[in-house]
Formats: sequence, structure tokens, C-alpha cells
Amino acid sequence: MSEILVLAELTPTGVRKATLELLTLARRLGEPAALVCGEATDEVVAALGEFGATKVYAVPAPEVAQFLSLPKAEAVLAVTARSEPAAVLVTSGPEGKDVAARVAVRLDSGLVTDAVDVVVDGGVVTTTQSVVAGAFHVRSQVVRGTPVITVMPNAVTAEAAPVQPRVEAVEVEFSERAKGAAVTSRTPKASSARPDLADASVIVAGGRGIGSEAGLGVIEALADALGGAVGVTRAVSDLHWAPHDLQIGQTGKTVAPALYVAAGVSGAIQHRAGMQSSKTIVAVNKDPKAPIFAIADFGVVGDLHTVLPALVDEVGKRRG
Repeated sequence: MSEILVLAELTPTGVRKATLELLTLARRLGEPAALVCGEATDEVVAALGEFGATKVYAVPAPEVAQFLSLPKAEAVLAVTARSEPAAVLVTSGPEGKDVAARVAVRLDSGLVTDAVDVVVDGGVVTTTQSVVAGAFHVRSQVVRGTPVITVMPNAVTAEAAPVQPRVEAVEVEFSERAKGAAVTSRTPKASSARPDLADASVIVAGGRGIGSEAGLGVIEALADALGGAVGVTRAVSDLHWAPHDLQIGQTGKTVAPALYVAAGVSGAIQHRAGMQSSKTIVAVNKDPKAPIFAIADFGVVGDLHTVLPALVDEVGKRRG
């Protein structure tokens, strides 16, 4: 069975959920193997094995943390030269896409970004992308080289398939070019009980319709009631009602949760580009002609400052 290489992403507490989703997807295509750029602790290896990684390539070199994405790209290249995988899977995101693009160029291979599904069709790896605000699904095949594919978080459900991984240490001789831009300092992100926006299965997003910075409170209340993350549109970020790292859209983050509640969001194409792959979209807007309703699975025409508090109350009653 051909090996499928998954670039693992780590968090301070372990393995990112999106990586476990990639391993689940990789099992459809072949034999999953994970590449850990950083310390492959026993906890990390166990988590990867829990979701089917039969092999863990460990690159503990300090360069992967000291510099930007190039060392990770060179680590992927070193492992692909060693294992010749049938495909390389990376989580869609700013860093993931940067790494994937560099790997594809160096391998002279085809690249598919923001896939929502990957299967083997007639022995060929075939991807599905959701495009034009979710109006179309595009099926693509890489016809040259090793397919390099970035997959949207939450595109598949992570399913456990426990195995005992074999750990292989990989020494990588990083180029001087990879060390051209160093990380000079790091500022820890303020802790929050809410899930990370990119990993969240539930997101409540607020648009200009929230009315003010204080209006974000009703968005946060519903997100907390649902155990979800808070997101905003570019308009809200530009008005400094919320930090930029909460922005979803073409110039923000791309998400694909199981449930996306868009409150006071008009549905401009730039915002839709960042959330159109969400499995279920619920829109709340006073304007019945708002473009967001065109892609919503459920819509409520009404004032979000009335609808959302009522929804928070109802969620509280049902949870007892």
C-alpha cells in the first residue's frame, strides 16, 4: 500500500485537530505517515497513532522553530525523497499553503489547495474543491509528479483507528536560504476558553450589523452557549471592533466548521470566500435581500440583537 505523507501541526497541548482529520483522510488513500517538525514526544506519537499513523518521521531540528516556513518545506522534501509517498497532505492555512506551494515547485508537481475531499478514483488521487461561494464543486487530478494537497479544516470528521507507529528520525541539512528570515520574538496569544477559530466545529460570526464594538457581546454570548468560536467580517475588523485574527474571508482566515452562524453579515463575496465550505450555514439579517441568504441552509429575517439572545436562552433551557 502506498504511503500518504501528512504534515503534522502541533499545539502547546498536543496535535492539532486538523492533523487528525488529515490522517483519517489519508487512510482512504493508502498508508498514513506523519511528519513532525519539532519534538515528537510520546504524547504526540501516541495521538498520531490513535488516528492511524503507522509511521512518524521526526525532524526535531531547532531550525523549524527558529525560522519561517522554508525549513518545514525542506523537511517535507527530505522525507518525500526518502519515502516517495503517493501524495502529500497539508492543512489549509497561511503557513500550510506556503509550505505546500514551495514543496510542489521543488518537486515539479501539481498543487491543489483548499480541498474538501480527497479520494482515489481509478488509481488516481482525485480532489474536490468548493468554489464560487459554494455554488460549484470542482474535481481535479494532479497529472504530474507527487500530488501536494492542502485540505480545509473540518472537511472530514476525525475518526480513530489505533495503531502503534514506528518512529524514524530524519536528519535534514537546511539550506542557507531557509535561514534567511528568522523569528526574533514570540508573544503568547491571550488564553481563551473558546476553541481556535481554524479548528472550531461551531463558529458564530458577526458583521457590520452588530452596530458597535459593544454589539460583539451578543455574538460572544451565543458562541459560548454553543461551545464555539467567534469570527467577524472585514468591516468589523477594519472598524477595530474586534482583532484582525478573528477576521474570516479572503484577507482573513478560511474556515469550514460544521455549523456557521452569520449574524449581521451581508454576505459579500470576500467574506463568503472564507466560509463557503461550512457544512451548515445559518444566517440572521434584517435585510431579506442580503446575499448571505443565497448560500444559507437556514435563514432568519430579524434583528440579531433580538434573535441571538432568544437563541442563547433556548440553548440554556435545552441544556438544563
